[in-house]
Amino acid sequence: MGWVRSLSHRLHRYNLRAMADVRLDCRGLNCPMPIVRISQQMRKMEVGQTIEVEADDPAFGADVKAWTAKMKQELVELSGETIQRAVIKKVS
Repeated sequence: MGWVRSLSHRLHRYNLRAMADVRLDCRGLNCPMPIVRISQQMRKMEVGQTIEVEADDPAFGADVKAWTAKMKQELVELSGETIQRAVIKKVS
């Protein structure tokens, strides 16, 4: 039954990513601009909505992890190497 739970979790993450309420392209932007853009967009969003962000700044992964922890938002997914993709859910 563990595989069912694992599959269910992956499908849930896929659905959040595939059905993101907002998509933000931050490719070509360097620190701190991807986080600034995320912050600006999150202020316009309702609790429960998700944002999908793509960025190619090497520091983006660490920055988005720190930002979501500090701002108490949910980092649903962080993937990729050259182009990183983050899905963030607004929880407050």
